[in-house]
Amino acid sequence: MNDLKIFSGPANPALTQDICRYLNLPMGKISLGRFPDGEISCKIDEDVRGRDVFIVQSTCPPVNEHIMELLVMIDSFKRASSFRITAVIPYFGYARQDRKDSGRVPITAKLVANLITRAGADRVLAMDLHAAQIQGFFDVPVDHLYAAPVLNNHLSSLEIPKDDIVVVSADEGGIKRALGHANRIGAPLGIIDKRRLSADTTKSTTIIGASVEGKTAILFDDMISTAGSICGAAEVLHKHGAKAIYAAATHGLLVGPAIERLRQAPFNKIIITDSIPLTPGKMLPNITVLSVASLLGQAIKRIHRNESVSMMFQ
Repeated sequence: MNDLKIFSGPANPALTQDICRYLNLPMGKISLGRFPDGEISCKIDEDVRGRDVFIVQSTCPPVNEHIMELLVMIDSFKRASSFRITAVIPYFGYARQDRKDSGRVPITAKLVANLITRAGADRVLAMDLHAAQIQGFFDVPVDHLYAAPVLNNHLSSLEIPKDDIVVVSADEGGIKRALGHANRIGAPLGIIDKRRLSADTTKSTTIIGASVEGKTAILFDDMISTAGSICGAAEVLHKHGAKAIYAAATHGLLVGPAIERLRQAPFNKIIITDSIPLTPGKMLPNITVLSVASLLGQAIKRIHRNESVSMMFQ
């Protein structure tokens, strides 16, 4: 492991520190700053020639700043003659723009993938991409991790009787993800019927599949952004008689009116991971943050040793 170096971008240094602690490695020394006009400056403060370098940087808000910082860091390591550069992106921004859903719009997920590749990244390690096909947007190998083991292990620790659990997908697009959780937990599946009223407005109406009356409903999603969909789903579950409602998501963006919506929604517990740092102003009493540091650390160790990453999920 002497040739392995892990560096942190400014997006989530606490997560990087936890990864290094898990691997029993010191965090790499790098200086990022700003020139007077706002341009990003970068200097690697240790020798990385011939080293296997991992750069941990979520492209969470401010998205454009963090993407540019990642590109500048990759270029710095490339010019410092690193042997291999892996961009570790726990949360990949612009992932929702993965296709042309109307005329004259960009596919920004592909654009960002091209930028990261052309900057000099040799590999990418990501977690719970919004759309799995984004792996194919990169012209370098992509290892795609899932936070499902972390979320499911925590839910198991709550000792909710299995006969009481119904796994629920907040919309039709998340059925495959929810079905995977339902199979692992051994619970039936329900689906919220969500209708789009306009470009920025949706309405959750009814439940398809398993009944939630008198049950503990667990809503799974990849992210909570403005929380409109998941809070609407919680209201539907509450009206249909669910005795307890849990939400579990990998990425807690929690932007715009999300915190106020979650505060008013009938959730017993909201579970997210630290793929995105949660500021104190966004913390609610019923929010639990789980660490994915061990998951990322194990994947980094396997990549460094040229071992299978997919074996982690078997």
